[in-house]
Amino acid sequence: MNRFVSSGGELAYLDEGAGPAVLLVHGFPLSSHLWRGLIPTLASRHRVIAPDLLGLGASEKPRGVAIDIRAQATYLGELLDHLGVDRVAPIGHSTGGGIAQLLAASRADVAALVLIDSIAFDLWPTEAMTELQVVPQERETFETIDVAIRTAFRLGMREGEIAEDDVQAYLEPWTDVGAVPAFFRWARALDGLGLRELESRMRGWDLPTLILWGEEDPFHPPAIGERLNDAIASSALGLVPDTGHFLPEEVPETINPIISEYLRANYLRIPHGHAAGGPVLVPLGIPGSPGFDDDDDNDGEPLVRDDQEVGPNA
Repeated sequence: MNRFVSSGGELAYLDEGAGPAVLLVHGFPLSSHLWRGLIPTLASRHRVIAPDLLGLGASEKPRGVAIDIRAQATYLGELLDHLGVDRVAPIGHSTGGGIAQLLAASRADVAALVLIDSIAFDLWPTEAMTELQVVPQERETFETIDVAIRTAFRLGMREGEIAEDDVQAYLEPWTDVGAVPAFFRWARALDGLGLRELESRMRGWDLPTLILWGEEDPFHPPAIGERLNDAIASSALGLVPDTGHFLPEEVPETINPIISEYLRANYLRIPHGHAAGGPVLVPLGIPGSPGFDDDDDNDGEPLVRDDQEVGPNA
């Protein structure tokens, strides 16, 4: 992995492909391993930058520096500036979605946004996270981390199971006993601050935004995605049936082409190129959301805004 020293500490990051940049932002307690399927999907058209957030993954785990989501947005902004990125589409999952929102609110070079089962407003941290925040010091161990990560996947996935090799990839950064306290510092840094005030600002955004949500997410219910869709008039919402919180792990074969095509149409602005009879657009919408007309008999036509297009990769 590449390395960059931010104002908070050293970030590890992947940098693949060429073209308009996308920034992949994972959440807690995962790493850029989450994006192993999406990176090759996007790298044919984009410069794909996938960091490990400060304090997680292969990035430095410093003491005494801010690691809340506002600080993380600052560090990622410094990384983008260091790399000379002047146009970017952040893609964030869970906690990373909150960081992506902050980047969209603070940087003029954000040209599109993708949020996947994201934290939002003041509806975080979750109850499960608050339990981690009060773990006594004597239980700040690798064994506690192991249980926490395995439990998150067991409760948070509805479609299939995560492979043991991938669980081990998420656990590997914590096998060093010196790294273990950083896990719990990160949990305690999830303070619920920084996103509530964005809701009123979102109503003025004209930013192409794709919101993807597992219909059975037990941590961040779909109502949060619907509220984001209502707040961001330029957004499209896709609810994925029979899935939970970890869409990039559960159904990458479903969401990765949708993300790629959304960016093609709404970020790259490349015309759709499949032949007649090829894949059709994927419906993204819910009754009552922008672009959805309950009285419109559209015979199964896609439920997307007139100025947006979403579909499988051509």
